[in-house]
Amino acid sequence: MELAELKATVGQMREKYAFSERRACGVLRMAVTTYRYRSQRSDEPLRTQLVELAREKPRFGYRRLHVLLQRSGERVNHKRLHRIYCEAGLRIRRKKRKHCVREGKPLLVRTGANQEWALDFVHDAVACGRAIRVLSVVDAYTRECLALEVDTSFASRRVTRVLEAIVAERGAPQAIRCDNGPELTSRHFLAWCIERQIELLHIQPGKPTQNARIESFHGRLREECLAVSWFQNLFDARRKIAAWRKEYNEERPHSSLGYKTPKEFAQLQAAGFDTAEREERDSNAVSFPSRSSISAQTQAGTTAETCRILT
Repeated sequence: MELAELKATVGQMREKYAFSERRACGVLRMAVTTYRYRSQRSDEPLRTQLVELAREKPRFGYRRLHVLLQRSGERVNHKRLHRIYCEAGLRIRRKKRKHCVREGKPLLVRTGANQEWALDFVHDAVACGRAIRVLSVVDAYTRECLALEVDTSFASRRVTRVLEAIVAERGAPQAIRCDNGPELTSRHFLAWCIERQIELLHIQPGKPTQNARIESFHGRLREECLAVSWFQNLFDARRKIAAWRKEYNEERPHSSLGYKTPKEFAQLQAAGFDTAEREERDSNAVSFPSRSSISAQTQAGTTAETCRILT
């Protein structure tokens, strides 16, 4: 405990338990002279000077006021200044930032295309050091990369233009899973999703694993394209990233799709071949007799053999 807290505790013990001053100090192992000591110094001149400075600079905290006092020739310990600053009620009230509160939306097993799209951004830079952003859109079931849009910045209207182009080509999704970036929480983006009856699945802040499919895709994008490419400018980045997207969709085997390419898997799914293959595999499986049928057959054979011996 600090000294002020010890003194306050001694006072409470004397009031509540009727302890003497010496006994209460003995319990807390504090000297009686220390408890009786009262400071003789006066903080009024410094308090007055501090209040005058705070009125001139109402948005200055105690650290800046301390610097102004030092400039005027006043030498005072910063801890003493902070104590007087708080006692005078000069603390600045700062508004706490309101953080977005989201409920966790677990990843669901999708059984068809366009049931859910995963959307996120990845960052890189060109040769001159200028930062670029890549908007990624991935189908959660077929793993197709639906868009890799490259630019220096993205407003919400730019994001919806990219999504409009995808919707015109393959139809609207049932849900979109994304984070809480300003482009994806703006009124325009929310209104666009409501108008098209698309469910928005915002993940919780600081938990990218709730959008694990797009994070896995970004790992492949970084390892196979961004980390091994040198972008001379924005147009060069667009060209190389578009070429990698085509290779990813049409040539690269995907382990979670049975080492088919996303485009091949999507075509098979659309034609219903994956369902037919699954049914054929199940029909070719060897059927084993159940335990009850085996025991019944064994019991019938044993009974017949016993009757033959007795006769």
